[in-house]
Amino acid sequence: MELNVVNINGKETGRKVELPDSIFGVEPNDHAIYLDVKQFLAHKRQGTSKSKQRNEVSGSTRKLKKQKGTGGARAGSIKSPVFRGGGRIFGPEPRDYSFKLNRKLKQLARKSALTYKAKNNAIVVVEDFTFEAPKTKEFVAIHKNLNLSGAKSTFVLKEQNENIYLSSRNVEKSKVVTINDLNTYDIMNGGKLVFVESSVAELGNLLNA
Repeated sequence: MELNVVNINGKETGRKVELPDSIFGVEPNDHAIYLDVKQFLAHKRQGTSKSKQRNEVSGSTRKLKKQKGTGGARAGSIKSPVFRGGGRIFGPEPRDYSFKLNRKLKQLARKSALTYKAKNNAIVVVEDFTFEAPKTKEFVAIHKNLNLSGAKSTFVLKEQNENIYLSSRNVEKSKVVTINDLNTYDIMNGGKLVFVESSVAELGNLLNA
């Protein structure tokens, strides 16, 4: 699959870039995408929710009333879960939600997600660019020139560029990532993918390794 390379003004440069079928033309595996997205979201969970059990709440442990003869249910200490202010039964405990996935499965998931984007014509290749200083106005202008205004977009750079990143922070629905940080969730949830020209070859090296 070939795509025309455009400049930051939205004009064609006359060059074309080849999107390898080994990445953008595979047989999509929906379950691999599901597992990789599930892992990504699970790793973002803090897992710090906690409630106190009856042995952790403050209060006296004396028996409230005699065991028999009151006409009511027997009761132990005031910290019992049946009383107001008592401990909680089977409450949440701190836990780690993360889990492992095979590296080849994660590669398949990214390839499947990129294939879906290619089929939906949701990929743009723009020639390499940089900013001399952080300028949100210039980044917004690129959005407008590429007909991305108001739409979700993910710019994929070959390497970290602080000026481009800082310029994009206040632009709604836009995200800037490096090729090494591009994951299945960002691909599926990132709207249109805008690859800088140099990042396409790097993607091939990364996913076909």
